[in-house]
Amino acid sequence: MASTATSEQEVQIQDLSLQQLSSVKKQLDDEVEHLTVSYSKLRAAQTRFRDCTKSIQNGVNAEMAGRPVLVPLTTSLYVPGAVAEPERVIVDVGTGFFVEKSTKDAIIFYDAKSGEIGKNLIDLEKIVQSKSANLRVVEDVLRHKVISSNSATPPQPAA
Repeated sequence: MASTATSEQEVQIQDLSLQQLSSVKKQLDDEVEHLTVSYSKLRAAQTRFRDCTKSIQNGVNAEMAGRPVLVPLTTSLYVPGAVAEPERVIVDVGTGFFVEKSTKDAIIFYDAKSGEIGKNLIDLEKIVQSKSANLRVVEDVLRHKVISSNSATPPQPAA
């Protein structure tokens, strides 16, 4: 059985040059920005799932049978339709697939999705906080090195 050995070396951040520190700072900035955007998208998805649950709970009842509704085909295209069975709904389960479910099962599905995303948001928030803390440390060391290099350089005589 073959095993792969990974050799990780620990590098002290204070030992890095200004250029290397700037590179690490840029990488951390990019990571934090990407993770923040991902967090926002996950939060929006969670909100959509909660809205779906509320729509089913508040908008689908026996009185809806036969009533005209607008059915979304895309985010901007709707076609007229009628509610045939108010106790059954079509659920978007992802990647363009739709499944017919009872209203109870649809609520369970959307609540589960919302809860799953909530757990992911908590994990992602911890990662963002950790990366942000690392970024602050790098910025502090970078600032300290710039100040110390400026104070070590004698002033240039005026020409």
